[in-house]
Amino acid sequence: MRIDLHTHSRASDGTETPAELVAGARAAGLDVLAITDHDTAAGWDEAADAARSAGIELVRGMEISTTHRGHSVHLLAYLPDPTYPPLVAELDAVLEGRRARVPEMLSRLRDLGIDIDADDVRRAARGTAATGRPHIADALVTKGVVADRTEAFDRYLGAGRPAHVSRYAAELVDVLGHVTSAGGVSVIAHPWGRSRRRFPDLDDLAELRGHGLAGIEVDHQDHDAATRAELRGLARELDLVITGASDHHGAGKVDHDLGVNTTHPDEYARLLDLAAIASARSGRPTPEVVRP
Repeated sequence: MRIDLHTHSRASDGTETPAELVAGARAAGLDVLAITDHDTAAGWDEAADAARSAGIELVRGMEISTTHRGHSVHLLAYLPDPTYPPLVAELDAVLEGRRARVPEMLSRLRDLGIDIDADDVRRAARGTAATGRPHIADALVTKGVVADRTEAFDRYLGAGRPAHVSRYAAELVDVLGHVTSAGGVSVIAHPWGRSRRRFPDLDDLAELRGHGLAGIEVDHQDHDAATRAELRGLARELDLVITGASDHHGAGKVDHDLGVNTTHPDEYARLLDLAAIASARSGRPTPEVVRP
């Protein structure tokens, strides 16, 4: 059983529609796919319809932008009620933060002599709920300024680069509570990725577990073998679910092909058991796993 629990569609910053993402999962030989677009459930319905047709098991989720002790932390939330008001309020604030910084980033790029405007970004975003840096990057690619998103972030859009502008991110502990109250279950995405080592550490993870954290994404392209081994040890020590995934973005991210990393079926079963418990305790109308 091949299980990929972290992927993105055009509903956020992927380059494929939710239906195309599901079709790609089937072609890649996946049995289970989670759609986890940034800060939105906008792709869920299309993905669910496609999964039923394709015979793929689908887990509906999202990747929420949070902050903890001054560090950016991406939180994967699986099977929460997307209408739970406190969660909706945080997601709206995060999405507005993404959108609000776009004009300033474009202004900074123009100050650097790059001819780019809001229409260029809108064409690149194609109606996504989460317009942001990846779509500015795509516009830069289209205009021939850079070769790909990676170069756009490295030269212009990443933290500390000349066109970077900070944005709002929700407090991690608050979001853990909201996801739990919404009947969902939470996993920290690529915790030690992007050259960040040992944050969150054992003590941080133990504290976050007390606030509702269910697991950590261990097997990810941003983690080398030594990092994976260390994180796996921490997860086992704290009895956290261990997941693995591609963090697929279509053409938006190289070396993140569907199924490049996967979650063990036993860990997936544990995650679903915890989600069922959270759902029952919440009393919320949580989404079910779409099964073929």
